Amino acid sequence: MTDWTLVTGANRGLGLEFVRQVLADDGHVLATCRHPGKATALNHLAAEHPGHLKILPLDVGDTRSRDELVREWPLATAEGARIGLLVNNAGVLHGGERFGALEAAGLEDSLRTNVVGPLLLTQALAPLLADGARVANLSSQLGSIANTTHFGTPSYAISKAALNMATVQLAHALRPRGIVVVALHPGWVRTDMGGARADETPEDAVAGLRRVIAGLDDAASGRFLDWTGAALPW
Repeated sequence: MTDWTLVTGANRGLGLEFVRQVLADDGHVLATCRHPGKATALNHLAAEHPGHLKILPLDVGDTRSRDELVREWPLATAEGARIGLLVNNAGVLHGGERFGALEAAGLEDSLRTNVVGPLLLTQALAPLLADGARVANLSSQLGSIANTTHFGTPSYAISKAALNMATVQLAHALRPRGIVVVALHPGWVRTDMGGARADETPEDAVAGLRRVIAGLDDAASGRFLDWTGAALPW
């Protein structure tokens, strides 16, 4: 039976491009986002690829929403289907943060969505992961402590550094099943989050990320890599 790819935050940007490229390769995708009814591009793709794309609601930071996704999995996919690739892409970035005016709400939302959500979602989905599956946590070079040279986007940067540690923890937890877990920096990409001045297109960034994921071996689990496969400092 063909393994499925599960992509969170799939209604736009990198998540949507992951869905497009996997479908173009005749793969099967379960795509999640907070409001599937408003995900126009995703719904168009579902109509173009009948049986290959299923869309389910997910607020990655909400416990009940994660649990509901697990319950819906066997109903949405083929009986006995397993996840061959989990792309933890959903995330938030709170712009305009200034030292002296930081608030708990922004920090808490970033940690809940960018760290706690992917960690607990992966834990909840672990029984559905195929042995030898891949888990790609979309991180950022802004989460690199060694490369931080100025104050900026603190809640996002802190959450991505924490996601990197969650990646290492998951790598150890899932290693006995041959499941490889990595933190991936997609580059500075022209999305709603990255902005129009960014260097890379979503198409090129996702194609690069997919090449990196396809080339992963067991020794790569727990590493922090960019979209070209280069290692990034913690």
